[in-house]
Amino acid sequence: MYAADEVVCVRDPWLPDRLLRTERDALMPLLRRTPEARFELRTACPGWTARQVLAHCAAALVRIVEGRLEEGVFLPEANAADVAEREPWKLGRVLDELERGFSEAGPVIAATEDGTLDAVALGEWVHAGDVREAFGEPGAYGGASLDLALPLLSVTSRRRDTPALVAVVPDRPEPLALGGPVEGRAPARYRGDAATLVRLYSGRPLVGTRYELTGATEQELLIYR
Repeated sequence: MYAADEVVCVRDPWLPDRLLRTERDALMPLLRRTPEARFELRTACPGWTARQVLAHCAAALVRIVEGRLEEGVFLPEANAADVAEREPWKLGRVLDELERGFSEAGPVIAATEDGTLDAVALGEWVHAGDVREAFGEPGAYGGASLDLALPLLSVTSRRRDTPALVAVVPDRPEPLALGGPVEGRAPARYRGDAATLVRLYSGRPLVGTRYELTGATEQELLIYR
């Protein structure tokens, strides 16, 4: 039986790098062959097209690579400024910057002793799902990277102080432990597929999904606010 006080948050510093590189190899060929007009499709991110989401992703990763991490760098206003800066760029330049970020940010993230940038790598993977969904691609928040993303989600959910939760997911040999213990409160329970679990924690639309959640609200599970 899982108990809230048994959760151990163990960081694998190279997990974000493996996630980013795996996602690079899966996503970039899709982006390179997609007609440019499709990048103007709207995504689950309010107000942002697929192109703008990718511009944000590229800017965030290259900021990490180049050490440009001044205070407030990932706040909404700064993100919007990064996207606006890239509006005049040709799409190919945005994709080149994104591929560079996927390739080079991982070692920098690994070198951060406190793991504060790990959530950025997870966010990049979630945003890749946003773009896949906008393009109508199957498995938007799944695919080859899912086995790397779920452990990172577990660690990030604990760092972001979400309540302890036990997730029973089909095809997983054991339940997933997310979040951290709250005194006097039993762990919440989730039963459903992994992609929907990702949607819950990242605040993505849940229309058309099926899941059971007891002991917590959807709002309490959000790791990106």
